[in-house]
Amino acid sequence: MRGVIDDDPYLWLEDISGEAALAWVAERNAETAAALAGDPGFAELKRRLREVLDASDRIPYTVRRGAFLYDFWQDAEHVRGVWRRTTLEQYRKDAPEWEVLLDVDALAEAEDEKWVWAGARVRHPAYDRALLLLSRDGGDAVVVREFDLATRTFVEGGFEVAEAKTRIGWIDADTVFVGTDLGPGSLTDAGYPRTVRRWRRGTPIEEAALVFEAETGDVAAWGHRDTTPGFEREFVGRSPDFFRTEMHLVADGGELVRIDVPDDADAYIHRQYLIVTLKSEWLGHPAGALLAFGFDAFLAGDRTAEVLFSPDERTALAGQSWTRRHLILETMRDVTTRIEVLTPPTGGAGGWTREPLADVPALSVAGIVDTDPDVSDEYFLDVSGFLQPSTLSRGEIGGDSEILKQAPARFDATGLEVRQHFATSADGTRVPYFVIGPDRTATGPGPTLLYGYGGFEVSLTPFYSGVTGRAWLERGGTYVIANIRGGGEYGPRWHQAALRAERPRAFEDFAAVAADLVARGITTPAMLGAEGGSNGGLLMGAMLTRYPELFGAIVSEVPLLDMCRFHKLLAGASWIAEYGDPDDEADLPHLRLLSPYHHLAADRTYPPVLLMTSTRDDRVHPGHARKTAARLRELGHEVLFHENTGGGHSGASDNEQVAHNDALVHTFLWRHLTS
Repeated sequence: MRGVIDDDPYLWLEDISGEAALAWVAERNAETAAALAGDPGFAELKRRLREVLDASDRIPYTVRRGAFLYDFWQDAEHVRGVWRRTTLEQYRKDAPEWEVLLDVDALAEAEDEKWVWAGARVRHPAYDRALLLLSRDGGDAVVVREFDLATRTFVEGGFEVAEAKTRIGWIDADTVFVGTDLGPGSLTDAGYPRTVRRWRRGTPIEEAALVFEAETGDVAAWGHRDTTPGFEREFVGRSPDFFRTEMHLVADGGELVRIDVPDDADAYIHRQYLIVTLKSEWLGHPAGALLAFGFDAFLAGDRTAEVLFSPDERTALAGQSWTRRHLILETMRDVTTRIEVLTPPTGGAGGWTREPLADVPALSVAGIVDTDPDVSDEYFLDVSGFLQPSTLSRGEIGGDSEILKQAPARFDATGLEVRQHFATSADGTRVPYFVIGPDRTATGPGPTLLYGYGGFEVSLTPFYSGVTGRAWLERGGTYVIANIRGGGEYGPRWHQAALRAERPRAFEDFAAVAADLVARGITTPAMLGAEGGSNGGLLMGAMLTRYPELFGAIVSEVPLLDMCRFHKLLAGASWIAEYGDPDDEADLPHLRLLSPYHHLAADRTYPPVLLMTSTRDDRVHPGHARKTAARLRELGHEVLFHENTGGGHSGASDNEQVAHNDALVHTFLWRHLTS
């Protein structure tokens, strides 16, 4: 295997905060700043992108909790953001009055800490207290503090948990389920909680009663209290790997009752129902099907299921949301959304009925933003497309709907259109992709940016992006989204086709789309760029080492690139089910073949590369990008590297950082694809 490194000379770059490693990072950042931030158009591009991100007329998407709609908001004035709430009556107005619950900028200044909002666990159904999650500079690890929503202050002597990848949730006013770092043996190999404990207010967390314990080799353990009035129940479980879950009902006396569904299925209990989404065939039903059981009957041994959705070759389940009396299903047909309402039988008679909820334009996406399943049949529906800014509506099933908010256009779309094509992959599979841009049959080939992910059953659906519009489309570029295998666009089969040793199917799909773009006259290899992050960063590494002749430039963000050591770095062990286990002799050969870092060579011609990561990414280790940049430099190839000191796995924690990173990416791509 040409270029495979057996003795890694760059292990020292895995020392995240090591003096030598950070000095190397500083040198590379300075080189990249000189090369890109000094570009004559960089400052203006960054300013225009920041304008989009900070715009006051963005739609503030909310979550209903009782009488209030809650939102987290960032803009130029609130760099770190404010957690706030309002009423529906106010929300209907163009300029609602918001009650600010927590100003994260003020908190960060008062405590001299780079706090980043990481969410809140609000106690249901009282909605009087919250467990706030605060991250230091954007990492996945969080600090937990109890917060009083009435006084808008932290609760003195309340629940507090030190920094860790904690899982926590309310049981009642004085008790929580918690899993956190309590010292040796309390975490899995992947760095997530291994135990679930019942923690009483006013007692040391170390004395919290053990409820459930996972294995060290599992991904994590979890606990949950269902507080639905009339259906209060407790559940615990473990995730043996990224795609499997074992769930138990905590019965009276603490006895654990296994809920005997396939461990690769997604299952949850809602009121009297057990809802199961299959990832493999079960009880005669295909992978991708959605089933409903009576929960009590299921526990008693009854396996009679109502089929709520069954996939076909072109259609997959995309999402589901309960209202008080209905289940809203989102499905995709060739990556375009359809939405329908399912109604369970009343009084136990008859079957479920269904009807459409809303018409969705072709090549668009619609999604349920929020519902209020305990109280009403209210829903909030968002519809958008690549050239169609979001429209947010509120309705009640069986009643009227109203448009609440419409986002304005952020870029000039004159002369742009959206098309969907299908490329043929190496094994004959049809791979869909979206093309957004001018009609290239009239203008001829032009600069084109191809984006992909291809992993973890993540679907890439249409979306409106003012950043992409201003940074790329307005300038005459074409933007392309590839719906390659490994994603979830066609359900479990699409994902499973590129698992572990079959990962090259995703690479072949992306390469097929690249070749098809050239064959259609949309672009040329010299004018075609590729971009991806995280698992998509691995995809970019594969394009660099396997198909360098197809691209004029490549951007790989927060990437996995060393596939022989990924399981030893931060949360990497949790992805073994996706890629394989480097410590398993049966898996190591295909992982060595997949690993871009191990296949860089001096005697190959690579397109220019931009590698981006974050020092505070505690999910995908920054060493992946660091080591690959160092190896490319050693071999004499053109590479730029940028590492944001904060931001976590997103690479940025505020709009200033996002605008800067996006300006770097698009300056790099435009320079190389238009020269």
